[in-house]
Amino acid sequence: MDAPVPELDGRARTCADALLDADRVLLASHIDADGLTSAGVAATALRRAGVPFEAVFEKQLDADTIAGFADREYDTVLFTDFGSGQLDVIAEHERAGAFTPVIADHHQPAEADTMCHLNPLLEGIDGASELSGAGAAYVLARALSSRGPDARLENRDLAALAVVGAVGDMQASGGELLGANEHVVAEGVDAGVLAETTDLSVYGKQTRPLPKLLEYASDVRVPGITDDERGAVSFLDDLEVACRADERWKRWVDLTDDEKRTVASALVQRAVARGVPAFKIDRLVCTTYVLSEEAVGTALRDASEFSTLLNATARYDRADVGLAVCLGDRGDALDRARDLLRTHRRNLSEGIEWVEDHGVQTEAHLQWFHAGDAIRETIVGIIAGMSMGADGISRDRPIVAFAEKSDTETKVSGRGTGHLVRRGLDLSEVMTEAARSVDGEGGGHDVAAGATIPAGDEATFIEHADRVVGEQLE
Repeated sequence: MDAPVPELDGRARTCADALLDADRVLLASHIDADGLTSAGVAATALRRAGVPFEAVFEKQLDADTIAGFADREYDTVLFTDFGSGQLDVIAEHERAGAFTPVIADHHQPAEADTMCHLNPLLEGIDGASELSGAGAAYVLARALSSRGPDARLENRDLAALAVVGAVGDMQASGGELLGANEHVVAEGVDAGVLAETTDLSVYGKQTRPLPKLLEYASDVRVPGITDDERGAVSFLDDLEVACRADERWKRWVDLTDDEKRTVASALVQRAVARGVPAFKIDRLVCTTYVLSEEAVGTALRDASEFSTLLNATARYDRADVGLAVCLGDRGDALDRARDLLRTHRRNLSEGIEWVEDHGVQTEAHLQWFHAGDAIRETIVGIIAGMSMGADGISRDRPIVAFAEKSDTETKVSGRGTGHLVRRGLDLSEVMTEAARSVDGEGGGHDVAAGATIPAGDEATFIEHADRVVGEQLE
């Protein structure tokens, strides 16, 4: 069995051996799309290897949560999509004999050691852009597959979920998955569960009617079409393409390849005519990842739509629904996930509208807003990222968002862009240092990170965060 990421093979085998020696495993994972797919990959691999387990999900991993794991009757705890940042606390429990930790993560590790730690950063692979938490879980699953009694395709079929996790973690924001992720994609294609194509770079190609597809395509804003229902309809009516069938609008997936090329070409021409910068026009077409075994025209067929569906479950306290979908439930769990997705979309739309109405505060090096209880703390980071580029909200400086977590705590989310990261931005460092200044906790990735701080300390947090961002960008 060839290792999907050879640099991580030794660590993966050590982690796999520890899991196979376990009597019962507690599988703990994060609540976002990457965390859910990480858990889905790990759970399937454990099941196929015959290892008993229970899955739990957490919004964040702190000392109290880890201590709670130690009180449960599990000899081994598998952490996916978090754990590295809390390695010092986890190592203390390991030394005390509370449990054996196995970590498959991609976040910045704390300065501590443990035997079973699988993280791309430890081998010089960028965990923010080259391998997600689900990718790390996939590497572990592949190591388990050579030992388990029911390892279909050597667990290569799990590459599809790993790609959904990477896309959901914004690792394809530059147009395609790169680095170690490419090896995961290649294995998924080889297993017949993935297709890698070049297509229009808009969300909703599987499910949205064509006018809504173009109207809501905000990554590259085309005047007269984006956020303009009549403009989108008029644009489509002027094309020599049969965009309707039986008086109903078609979806993108319903068009022939020639029809897709016609629409895409006309969209580029409109963007040029309306003065959209060339570098933005280049983003209209990107690499798309299709889950070949899922039904055409469903959210599960497209990696981006799949990840959004998963975000709509755990962020509304229904991680069990998201995990069930990852494990193959296409009945009740999928129906419930679709209901949650409708709520999620409505909340995102209302949240973005709130930010546009209230605006942002601008410091020397960053911009920020405080939503209080107007935006759910589990989605404020998504809304912050989606708001960048809207009227009055710059893409040339990172954005920091606050939301009420409890009476005593405030959730902080930071979002940047690939351009800012290339200039030196590292929001993980920003969040960690600024949170530490107010006795909070922070971490994450260079382009997206978060923190939890005491309520009332937001001004001090912003002061320190603005200073760190300034030092990084200068």
